[in-house]
Amino acid sequence: MPPAYTNKEMMALAAGRLVDNGDILFAGTGLSMLAATVAKRIHAPAATVFFETGGIDPALAELPLAVADPRVMSGSCLNSGLLDAFSLLAHRRLRTISFLGAAQIDAYGNINTTCLGDYHRPRVRFPGSGGACDAMSQAFAVILFMQHDKQRFVEKLDYLTSPGWLSGGDSREKAGFQRGGPRAVVTNLGVMKFDETTRRMYLHQLYPGVSAQEVADNTGFEMDLTRASQAEPPSEAELKALREDVDPQRLILGPAAE
Repeated sequence: MPPAYTNKEMMALAAGRLVDNGDILFAGTGLSMLAATVAKRIHAPAATVFFETGGIDPALAELPLAVADPRVMSGSCLNSGLLDAFSLLAHRRLRTISFLGAAQIDAYGNINTTCLGDYHRPRVRFPGSGGACDAMSQAFAVILFMQHDKQRFVEKLDYLTSPGWLSGGDSREKAGFQRGGPRAVVTNLGVMKFDETTRRMYLHQLYPGVSAQEVADNTGFEMDLTRASQAEPPSEAELKALREDVDPQRLILGPAAE
């Protein structure tokens, strides 16, 4: 029997597989931090992780819970600050990849982390941009993490916090962004990518046991489902490293699979 695993474990490992040795990873809080740590500890040991609070290339012997957790500084090659971190993020010669979460996303990878409903009288108010807009605007590429449902994958955002591919095509470049844009969206159902010409989101990979119709039913806009392949399930080695080395206390992974 193949090993059992949870959605969060699959998401973290699917994201880590998108990273190559030599990539420089800017990690947000929560699942984004877990994915960056997975990439460094399992798939791309020569990658470098850094945080907006100034911890650059920490040991990550223990999983931090947030960017202000002192563990983002432990064993680092440099403990600096916000200015240096964002200067590193925007460095034109570096392949920086930002790991971010969002409350809403549209077909072109624009994200909302500000509010649901009218901005002046919102149903829900979120923390806002933080470093997300800087990361979406300046990094070489962005990998996003979200739960997959129609309330999050929407035709029109309630508020545009951070720019993806804007209205598609070359609209991002015309708006003055010199590089960057979302590369992939990793969810509990699969991995989405963006067409090289139209920049519209399409289904790239389905997780084992998930159907294309399930993705369509949970997406609030039309998405090309015809290009999808099936993602490899987690291997025993990946799960062992994830559970024993990355998050043994399951601080972010949550309850174990039964």
